[in-house]
Amino acid sequence: MVKRRWHHSREVKMNRVLIGIYGASGFGKEVYPLVRGSIEQDPNVDLCFIDDGSKLSQLLGLRVLTYTEFKNAKADTKKCVIAIADSKVRRFLAEQLKSDGIDQFSVRAKNIVILDNVNIGDGSILCPFVTLTSDIIVGKAFHANIYSYVAHDCVIGDFVTFAPSVKCNGNVIIHDNAYIGTGAIIKQGTPDKPRIIGEGAVVGMGAVVTKNVEPGDVVVGNPAKSLKRLNR
Repeated sequence: MVKRRWHHSREVKMNRVLIGIYGASGFGKEVYPLVRGSIEQDPNVDLCFIDDGSKLSQLLGLRVLTYTEFKNAKADTKKCVIAIADSKVRRFLAEQLKSDGIDQFSVRAKNIVILDNVNIGDGSILCPFVTLTSDIIVGKAFHANIYSYVAHDCVIGDFVTFAPSVKCNGNVIIHDNAYIGTGAIIKQGTPDKPRIIGEGAVVGMGAVVTKNVEPGDVVVGNPAKSLKRLNR
């Protein structure tokens, strides 16, 4: 007598993931293809933009939600990448996400170069052609726009922003919330005397930094000088 074996199919519940790109603006539109590429067309992952000030309902074929709508949207897991250059806004939103139990999503272009002993905090965005060499520590929510690089033995704080083509040479310490403008060059320090960019400092577009920058200062030009001193 032949015994029949019955195979009972079980319905497998898939984990639905919603990833929000916070900022329906120019940089958000640049970050979107990087996020899209990182999920590799996973059918269980949905993408949207988040923007509390936008009048758009859709952007690049994605929904544009307010943060409240994003929080209330149906999904098993929610993640967010903050595509906003302003470090203070980015910090505020990161704290809001943390309090709501929503993880930040780190984004890396496929053609970046990362060499040895590089530690990067959560919520980073590394755009195409970015290079980080060796023995580098990077804090939370670091933004490195296209063609930027960080050389050896650098320490970068939380919520630091590199605009396109920033050249950060070796033995440089950049404190939290600093903004480094497009094409700026930071001269190399030494192991016993690193170049220091203070907390909340702004380095202007095309500036060449040869000396330390004080916290909260704004420097411009080649060699970079404080706007406070230039305006005296």
